Amino acid sequence: MLVLEARDRVGGRTLNEPIDDEHIVEVGGQWIGPTQHRVLDLVAELGLDLHATHQHGDTLVEFRGRSKRYRGRIPALPPHVLADVAQAQLRLDRMARKVPPAAPWTAPRAAEWDSQTLDTWLRRHVRTQGGRDVCALVCQAVFAAEPADLSLLHFLFYLRSGGGIDQLTSTTGGAQHWRVVGGTQRIAEEMARRLGAAVELSNPVRRIETTDLDVTVVADRRTVRARAVIVAIPPTLTARISYDPPLPGHRDQVAQRFVQGSVIKCMAVYPEPFWRRDGLNGQATSDVGPVKLCYDNSPPDAAKGVLLGFLEANHARRLGQLSPAERRAEVLGCFARHFGPAAAEPLRYLEKDWSQEEWTRGCYGGYLPPGGWTAYRDAVRAPIGRIHWAGAESATVWNGYMDGALTSGERAATEVLAVLDAGSPRLIPG
Repeated sequence: MLVLEARDRVGGRTLNEPIDDEHIVEVGGQWIGPTQHRVLDLVAELGLDLHATHQHGDTLVEFRGRSKRYRGRIPALPPHVLADVAQAQLRLDRMARKVPPAAPWTAPRAAEWDSQTLDTWLRRHVRTQGGRDVCALVCQAVFAAEPADLSLLHFLFYLRSGGGIDQLTSTTGGAQHWRVVGGTQRIAEEMARRLGAAVELSNPVRRIETTDLDVTVVADRRTVRARAVIVAIPPTLTARISYDPPLPGHRDQVAQRFVQGSVIKCMAVYPEPFWRRDGLNGQATSDVGPVKLCYDNSPPDAAKGVLLGFLEANHARRLGQLSPAERRAEVLGCFARHFGPAAAEPLRYLEKDWSQEEWTRGCYGGYLPPGGWTAYRDAVRAPIGRIHWAGAESATVWNGYMDGALTSGERAATEVLAVLDAGSPRLIPG
């Protein structure tokens, strides 16, 4: 086995960033939830530890120019807005349960749902503008995309894949429950350490040539012949590799349609998590933005205070074109609005725009626009001869998350093992 990694590091969309000699923050993917069993098993296998996302204290919600504190999962919104959002969530979760995660195009109303965007559905079925705004924030938070960007069927598939809206958006008991002590990039780093010389960094693959008997992978620093290859990158990037013979049209076209989300992850580092003294847990939600979601991202020992804010979807696209200083001012302005003047004066500010990353081109994951699922079905993961596909976007459970990335890799490995002749060499010298 050989792993060819384009970056000069392992970890993909997970990345640790030191904030002092002892502590890090994650500028990429960071959270693990209780129902993400495969990644939890791997964390235990690798001997890594978890710590809970800070949750103690009041949460803030900013809505229509007013900021309120609340406890629990139900935000302090006007009753008619809460009722509107609740009925929308009930309907969407109920619809999602009818979508088979391994074959969304077979859902009873797949053609109808895949012919419209989530925005279309919200405009028809959510009565209040406030309710639509809250639902849009859910879409932005989960997909780093606008409701008008993605197919309703894709939204429902994703809900089914992750266990519903509450599971996807909650901290306690949800997808944002835990972090890895020392950062989630340690998962990939420890796996790479165990693989040793089988992992080659700074060696992007440029071309894949296949025959009935083998596959030739042409990278910058070596050419490898093998029995099979697994391509584990975002679908849109698979189209940037040259193939001989060319990929079938339907596989190339689904890659063209699988759009990566738009997000800039921003953090401010302080001498301490000062907001905790005010009884706040560092979590805030806003209908104004441009930072619409905030979290306390401080290290477990609280030796430093860290506020995390996300610029997502259209806000990320707009602010991504500003200068770093202009973007910093907007983000710190949001932090100060929520947590007071002290938030405007951090020791350090850092950010990561994943759409600028050559080997990612966007986060958190990819999504399909209308027509994608019903037109191309399983093309994003169906093998093409000796080429197999993995990655979070090809997962059926926890699609777009680390857990989904792991199960997709196991599925692809099982496919490869099934077609290899027993006892035949896995690599052909060349």
